[in-house]
Amino acid sequence: DEIPDVYIVERLFSSSLVVVVSHAKPQQMNVYHFKKGTEICNYSYSSKILSIRLNRQRLVVCLEESIYIHNIKDMKLLKTIMDTPPNTTGLCALSINHANSYLAYPGSATSGEIALYDGNTLKTACTIAAHDGPLAALTFNSTGSKLASASEKGTVIRVFSIPGGQKLYEFRRGMKRYVNISSLVFSMDSQFLCASSNTETVHIFKLEHLTDSRPEEPPTWSGYMGKMFQAATNYLPAQVSGMMSQDRAFATVRLNISGQRNICALSTIQKLPRLLVTTSDGHLYIYNLDPQDGGECVLIKNHSLLGSGKMEENKENDLQPPVPQSYAATVARQSTVPSTSTMPGYSEDGGALRGEVIPEHEFATGPVCLDDENEFPPVSI
Repeated sequence: DEIPDVYIVERLFSSSLVVVVSHAKPQQMNVYHFKKGTEICNYSYSSKILSIRLNRQRLVVCLEESIYIHNIKDMKLLKTIMDTPPNTTGLCALSINHANSYLAYPGSATSGEIALYDGNTLKTACTIAAHDGPLAALTFNSTGSKLASASEKGTVIRVFSIPGGQKLYEFRRGMKRYVNISSLVFSMDSQFLCASSNTETVHIFKLEHLTDSRPEEPPTWSGYMGKMFQAATNYLPAQVSGMMSQDRAFATVRLNISGQRNICALSTIQKLPRLLVTTSDGHLYIYNLDPQDGGECVLIKNHSLLGSGKMEENKENDLQPPVPQSYAATVARQSTVPSTSTMPGYSEDGGALRGEVIPEHEFATGPVCLDDENEFPPVSI
């Protein structure tokens, strides 16, 4: 209530740690414990803050021509990446899995080059020549092993392996030129990738490779033509053959609006895959996603975020989200910081079992402490 004109809000998973930036002080980052209603700390920077990303290991602040990396446990500034290519939108992505705490940001202002940075070792990992034109969207999967990207044209979406940077998948969103991609997100199991734009169509792609062990197609005209096209790609120019080999959308959603910014999420509710779309006019749409056959997704509910809050159902079956479980309850960790020089890392994909090591200096006394079992990150003022 005390901060007007907020334009950035980032929450650390389901914890009480919230980072806020307002138009009144666009160069200042305020870190809050919202349940206690207290400020943990604040930092000021040389220019306007364009975006903030955080996981359980790092907090990243992106300015137009520099990036600041903080250790989230004591908010100490670990690294400043200076003189980055002009990044007017603050485009960057940070893996939510802190065992693979990779940071991706534009490596060029004129081409679609991705700079990949290791947030744990604080060293450059590699650069990826992803697109011809400037980048518009970047996102990691939940384990930090894949990175998806789209350019300002918005027609082709590519997925790369991390940290090697090899291209794994290539999807064509559509033929329309210069579509503004507003949201790009993986499902938690990395089986699906969702892309939305300023058009009325949301595309969902399935990350799978077709093998040669498919059953023989029946001798139909369409099957014959398919084989002809497949054979023809061997003789066509690379750009044309690449376009023909790109995978199309596995499933789609037709919104009743266009031209508005929207954000998507692929979630599992009652053990069923759902697509959630929230639009800038204050509506949340929940769709059913058929993981086997795909196709047009069915709208289940429409929730008004700015109005009465009434949930409108589109099907007879009720959709009750499960009771949210605290993030602390889902991740095993020690109750106190050990006195040894290192301790096993912990992550959503079992980092403790793999024995990642977190240096002792990252557990220095600071405003954020990890010694309370009840909540992550427990905060002491």
